[in-house]
Amino acid sequence: MRTATISRNTLETQITVTINLDGSGVGRFDTGLPFLDHMLDQIARHGLIDLDIVAKGDLHIDAHHTVEDLGITLGQAFAKAIGNKQGIRRYGHAYVPLDEALSRVVIDLSGRPSLVYELKFTRASIGQFDVDLFSEFFHGFVNHSMVTLHIDNLRGINSHHQAETVFKAFGRALRMACEFDERMAGQMPSTKGTLTA
Repeated sequence: MRTATISRNTLETQITVTINLDGSGVGRFDTGLPFLDHMLDQIARHGLIDLDIVAKGDLHIDAHHTVEDLGITLGQAFAKAIGNKQGIRRYGHAYVPLDEALSRVVIDLSGRPSLVYELKFTRASIGQFDVDLFSEFFHGFVNHSMVTLHIDNLRGINSHHQAETVFKAFGRALRMACEFDERMAGQMPSTKGTLTA
């Protein structure tokens, strides 16, 4: 099983992430940010990734440090769990609709961190959650998982729907990229022979 547990402890946050890439989509989330918990659950359920995430942060200031550090910690856990990447598909993509909203996510487990993020929310917050923080989450994840990630919200009016389509598509694209391809058994899916920078 491709699993990892990573803890990150700073003066601003204390976070522990446990991940199982070969799970069944079971999630347990305690971040102090209910809407973020809802989005993380989309990754688990649609990615068939088991996730256990506990985060305590300086929410009395705002949610920025917690969300960014959670992206970092999840990225580190993913990088450890995916291992040497032999035999995986490497690339994943998904289009996900929710009513009027439609998002596309494409990922390459390339060993090179790069994020293209085209998501213009129709409002500044969903409930009490500042939607600008989703960018911080994905930057943290990309920089520490060493993946290339393209996120495009193609259309949407309802910000909740926009966010949910992105996280569902992210989970499904991640699932596809992590899957083993029996025709690639024991092989590295790269002409360089490595998927590190």
